[in-house]
Amino acid sequence: MTDTVIVRPPDEDVWARFFRWGPYGLLALSTCLAYLSFDVMSAGGQELMAPVLAVTITLQILRTVGRVPGPVYFWARTVLAFVLTWLNPFFGIFAVIAYFDAPRLLKRGRPVMAGVMVNAVTMAGSQSGGLPPANAVVWALFGGLLVLHVTLLLVMTTLTAREERQTAAKIAMIEELERTNARLEQALRENAALHEQLLVQAREAGVNDERRRLAAEIHDTIAQGLAGIVTQLQAAGDTPDASREHIERAAALARESLREARRAVHNLAPAPLEHDTLPEALKKIVNTCPEAHLTVTGLVEPLHEEIEATLLRIAQEALANARRHAHASRIGVTLSYMDDEVTLDVRDDGRGFSEPGGGFGLNGMRERAERVLGMLEVESEPGQGTAISARLPLVRHA
Repeated sequence: MTDTVIVRPPDEDVWARFFRWGPYGLLALSTCLAYLSFDVMSAGGQELMAPVLAVTITLQILRTVGRVPGPVYFWARTVLAFVLTWLNPFFGIFAVIAYFDAPRLLKRGRPVMAGVMVNAVTMAGSQSGGLPPANAVVWALFGGLLVLHVTLLLVMTTLTAREERQTAAKIAMIEELERTNARLEQALRENAALHEQLLVQAREAGVNDERRRLAAEIHDTIAQGLAGIVTQLQAAGDTPDASREHIERAAALARESLREARRAVHNLAPAPLEHDTLPEALKKIVNTCPEAHLTVTGLVEPLHEEIEATLLRIAQEALANARRHAHASRIGVTLSYMDDEVTLDVRDDGRGFSEPGGGFGLNGMRERAERVLGMLEVESEPGQGTAISARLPLVRHA
């Protein structure tokens, strides 16, 4: 079990010591000055000063040990200070403590104002030569000092209240900023978690997409080639006279199926992005197609692996479609890095089609883009070529 250490600001310790021991010091100073002027005091004042001082010291001790509540202590001390000042004006030095601790002992509002106003009477009487005033001139001096004290108290109270409001407003603003920062940090953490979750889902969806693409690829190329080979070999057995021709056709189909199998295996391998950047990997893929040309615009920067893999697969599929189906003579591939997104445009001058989006390859590319919160657009007309545009969020490499 660890000990809890409370560290208080230095200013708080200074004021705490002042409120605890200050009244003793001021009372001692007032008493010394009062006894120096003891000879000029009236006989009744000389007789009363000692008992009143004893009561005042007893009250102060009881407050120090925590036996007297704050408001009771303040009003009792104020009355005693008034009586002592009536006996000797020098006790106004002791009465001044009420200006300092009234807000602390009486909290806030009207009790504080009442306390300092009563103390202002004591202070004005002390500074005008003692209570009660001896003549009209002293009464006028007492009245002027009282007005001065009240005016200063009102000004100081107004300034203090304004400062407290400003301080409270600043504290409220700081607390609101802290709450806003906490909500922002929470939102950033949630966004990061959501981003990671989306990438995991995109990775899983990419695996499924790749399986479906590979299944369609095998069905459209290798399986059909093997079916053709079987058909030709059966025909060679049924018609011995034309067996050579059927065997040659079967061999051609076998070679074509082998090329397709090698291409599919090459497309499955992640090697293009293991050692090269995305533009370099795209350039190598484009260089295998004599009709294609690559253009890169914007500031090239490393992207998240899922984004780069998606762009690479879309480019491979688009190039394969342009060569295999569109029979294009020119293919333009453009990779563009922008502020918040990266785009891949593949345009060809092939034969085009009238209903984009119906083929397996286009659907697969569109699903790939959507898995990483992107989109894919296809524009094509018969005889006017095809334009494929993939727009993905620019997610930088972690």
